[in-house]
Amino acid sequence: MTSDHDPLLTGLAAMAVPAPGRLLDKVTARWTRVPGPAGDVYVATTDLGVAYVRSAGSAEEFAGLFRARFGRPLLPAARPPAGLLTALRTGRVRLDLRGLTPFAASVLAAAATIPRGETRPYGWIARQAGRPRAVRAAASALAANPVPLLIPCHRIVQADGVAGGYVFGTPSKEALLRLEGANLDEVRDLAAAGTRYLASDTTGVVCFPSCHNARRITPAHRHGFASLAAAGQAGFRPCLHCLPA
Repeated sequence: MTSDHDPLLTGLAAMAVPAPGRLLDKVTARWTRVPGPAGDVYVATTDLGVAYVRSAGSAEEFAGLFRARFGRPLLPAARPPAGLLTALRTGRVRLDLRGLTPFAASVLAAAATIPRGETRPYGWIARQAGRPRAVRAAASALAANPVPLLIPCHRIVQADGVAGGYVFGTPSKEALLRLEGANLDEVRDLAAAGTRYLASDTTGVVCFPSCHNARRITPAHRHGFASLAAAGQAGFRPCLHCLPA
């Protein structure tokens, strides 16, 4: 990944005086390859934060993907940014999300609130983003997530509990969720039996089955419902943690 054929980098290199401090970091991004929870990934970082995470067969392929999307050249980083390896598991790192549409930004902001080990359906993410009928548009925004792993779009699944698509592939999505302790098999089995929500007659609360509150309900106090409306008619109120709707 050199500057030989990049006019911007070539021009900077030809300046008669040294470039001002950090100028390169304002007009380029830095790449590094690091181990992620489901295999190695390439990461591009700008002066504002992490901007892009993808798997690729080579640094050149990754640079091509980045340039096609952002129009900026890449230079190799001397080392991964501080805290990046931990952030790939926790999501806590500074991000550069310039260029997103307001709706895409809302979708990713909602995805970022889903706790580790829990999942939410695509319909939920559309509602949280303010457009409850735009489920397909929300799915497209998740598919284009520039920083998967850091914003956990893998925690959005189909209403029937099936994992669904993912930028790193469905097997990687399932592996990530299982690594986090998500109850994928239980959610799928419940959905196959017509149960999309679980309620507790002890707390009077109804949840998504992956919610940590739902997973604490003992069998004697657990009630299943196909819809939130049916749970409401039975006297249960929505969980304030998982916000079923």
